[in-house]
Formats: sequence, C-alpha cells, structure tokens
Amino acid sequence: MEARLNMFTNPLAGKILRHINSAGKAVTDSTLPDATQELVKIRASQINGCGFCLDMHTKDAAKAGETALRLNLIAAWREAKVFTEAERAALELTEQGTRLADASGGVTDEAWANAAKHYDEEQLTALVGLIAVINTYNRLNVITQQPAGDYEPGMFG
Repeated sequence: MEARLNMFTNPLAGKILRHINSAGKAVTDSTLPDATQELVKIRASQINGCGFCLDMHTKDAAKAGETALRLNLIAAWREAKVFTEAERAALELTEQGTRLADASGGVTDEAWANAAKHYDEEQLTALVGLIAVINTYNRLNVITQQPAGDYEPGMFG
C-alpha cells in the first residue's frame, strides 16, 4: 500500500506537521498523565479508523508499560473494569469530542463536568488540545491513506 501523498518528504507538509507537532509537544509536556494521553490517542484513532496512529500509539503505550489487557479493551471501555474513573471521563470526552458531527449538541455538560471532577484546568486544557491534535493527525493520515504496521517506537523522536 502506498500513501496518496508523502507527508514526510513534501516541504509544505513538513511545515504543517511541525506546527501540529508543536501543539502536541505542549500537551506531552503538560501534567496530563502519560497513560491517559495514550488512551485518548488510541480511542480517537479507533473511532476515526486511523491505522497509522493506532499502530504508533498502541506500540508506544506498550513500550511505556501499558498492559495488553487494557489496550485490547479501550474500544469497550464502558464495560471494562480496568480503567480508572479519571480515564473513563477522559475517554468519554474523547468520544464526544471526536464525534462532533454525530451529536447535535456537541460535548455534553455531563461529560465536561465529569472530566472536570478528575482533571485540573491545565489538564483539561491539555485534554482538549490532545483531542484536537489527534483528530487532526487522524484526518491527515486517513485522507492520504498512510499505511500502518511499520512504526517502531521512538522513530519520530
């Protein structure tokens, strides 16, 4: 499988990716827990059907010590007992923030209030930013049909 557009060699794509990466770095450097960050990236990527991001973030999460059980249950997080209440709140916000077009009211007040019970203002800001960034990456990769399977943890820095 070949990508429709090589985002890694195109000069304009490089400029765009650098800006998106800068936003992602701000989130990475925040106090939002690393495990939560990976769960959010994986769940949004599952919803959006982004194989490239799923390949990357499941491998990164496993390398960081995430268990296979938790990785395998992310899509069914509502029924799984392996996630904390804070993680569940982040996953709910991720789903609603990713499926904006599916919900006439966007993110519900209940989902926001639940997340706010578990995360401070900086962490909520990071969570919202992360949901936006991963959805951006998902869209770039799905539109250009970036192939999945070759990612090695740490290969992008």
